[in-house]
Amino acid sequence: MTYKIVPVVMAGGKGTRLWPLSRATAAKQFIRLIGDKTLFQGTLDRVADTQTYEPPLVITNDEFRFLVAEQARELGVPLSGIILEPEARNTAAAIAVAAVIVARDFGNHVVMQILPSDHEIIADETYTRCVETATEAARQGKIVTFGITPTEPATGYGYIEMGKALPGGAHTVKRFVEKPQAENAQKMLEAGGHFWNSGMFMCTAGQMLAELRQHAPEVLAAAEEAVAEAATDLDFVRLGTAGFAKSPSISIDYAVMEKTPNVALVPAPITWSDLGSWDAIWKLGNPDADGNVVAGNATLVNTRNSLVMSRHAHLAVQGMDGVAVIASEDAVYVGRLDESQEVGNLVKTLAAKKQTAHLTENHPTSLRPWGGYTSVLNGERFQVKRLFVHPGKKLSLQKHYHRSEHWICVKGTAEVTIDDKVTILHENESIYIPQGAVHRLGNPGKILLEMIEIQTGSYLGEDDIIRIVDEFGRS
Repeated sequence: MTYKIVPVVMAGGKGTRLWPLSRATAAKQFIRLIGDKTLFQGTLDRVADTQTYEPPLVITNDEFRFLVAEQARELGVPLSGIILEPEARNTAAAIAVAAVIVARDFGNHVVMQILPSDHEIIADETYTRCVETATEAARQGKIVTFGITPTEPATGYGYIEMGKALPGGAHTVKRFVEKPQAENAQKMLEAGGHFWNSGMFMCTAGQMLAELRQHAPEVLAAAEEAVAEAATDLDFVRLGTAGFAKSPSISIDYAVMEKTPNVALVPAPITWSDLGSWDAIWKLGNPDADGNVVAGNATLVNTRNSLVMSRHAHLAVQGMDGVAVIASEDAVYVGRLDESQEVGNLVKTLAAKKQTAHLTENHPTSLRPWGGYTSVLNGERFQVKRLFVHPGKKLSLQKHYHRSEHWICVKGTAEVTIDDKVTILHENESIYIPQGAVHRLGNPGKILLEMIEIQTGSYLGEDDIIRIVDEFGRS
C-alpha cells in the first residue's frame, strides 16, 4: 500500500513575543492575528489536499488540546491524532515521537512533512514546487530543510549556507549559523547563498529514526518509551510521563541536522514569516497610504508607519511614527516597531512582579472544550463573565462551595439544570444558582449560546469547581 505524505504539525509552543495578545495559555498559533483564521488553521489548510496528504498528526500539550480539536473541527479537517506531551522537551523529542508513531502506523518509508504551527506562509505554486523537490530528496534518504530567501539582514533567525547542487533541485549544506550579529547578517546577505532556517523539514520516518539512533539515542529511547506507555484519553493520546521526561531538552537542529551528512537544503523563495514580533505583523499587513496597519477600533491622526490593534477599547493615536500600539481586553502595549523583538524581555519583567504576573499567564478570554468565557469585570466578592457555548455542548455538572451565580441569556437557547430541575431559558431571561447547588449549562440549540454570568461570594477562583459529571473526562 502506498501512503501519502504525513504532515506533523508542531503546536505546543507557548510564546509571549506578541504580548499582550499572546500569553502562556494563549499562544500565537491559536490567535486570529490577520484574517479570519489562526496560524494553526492556516497550517492545516496547507496540508488539506487529500490527494497528497494523509490527515495531519498534531503534537501539542495538555493545555492546548481542546484548542487544537476545536480549531480543526471549525475547518472540517480530520486529524490522524492529537499527541499530548507531558512537558516541554524541545523539538527533537517531539519529532522523535512523531517518527515513532508514523513508522508504526504508516511505515518507515512514508515521508513526513514537519511544520511549525505558528508561521504565516502563502502556499502558491512556488511553495508547491519546493515541497515537491523536498519530497523527492526525502525519498532519496535526505533530511531536508527549507531555506527562506532572506529579504533583510535579520538577526532573529538562524542561517544556513548552501552547498553544491544535488540531482532533483536540492543542495548540500555547508554550515548552520547561529542567530548572527547585525554585521555578520549583512555580510551573509551581500554574499548570497545564505538562507533563513525555516524550521520546516521533510524526511521519511525511517530515516529520521536512523539519524536519531546514531546522533541522539537518548532522545529516541525516551520517545519510544513514551509512545509505548501512551494512553488514549477521549480523542487524544497522552504520552507516558516517565519515559518522555528522560529525553534531553534539545532542538532537532542540534540533535540531528548539524551532525548528519544526509542533510539537504531546498531554497524556498516563498512568502514566509514566523510572526515573531509586532514588526513582523506590520510588515505582513495591508498598510494604508500613511504606512499604517490598523485592526479593530482605532482613530489615527498625523501617524505613520505604525501598527495599531485593539480587541476592545477605541484607540486614538496622534503624532506617532513607527510604533506599535496593541490593546487586549486587559492590557496595552506601546513601543517602537524597531524594538519589538525585545517584547520578551518586557514580559519577563512583568512576570517577575506579583502585581503583573497574571497579565503574562492568562488571557481574559479562556477557551474550553464546550466554548469559553471572557472576564468582563472583577471586584471585591463579585465578578462578571461572558460565557459562550457551542451548539450541542454542555458544561460539566458541578457545584461551588463559596459562590452563587446569576445567569442571563443574551443569545440563543440555554438548558439549565439546578439539582433535579431542568429549565429552558430564552433570550432576555435569567436564573439564579444558589451556593452549593448542583448545576449545569447546556446549549440544545443550533446557534452559539451567549450568557452573562454574575458570580458573588467569598471566593471566586476557578479551582472552586467540583465536577460531578463531565463529558470531557475532567471530573
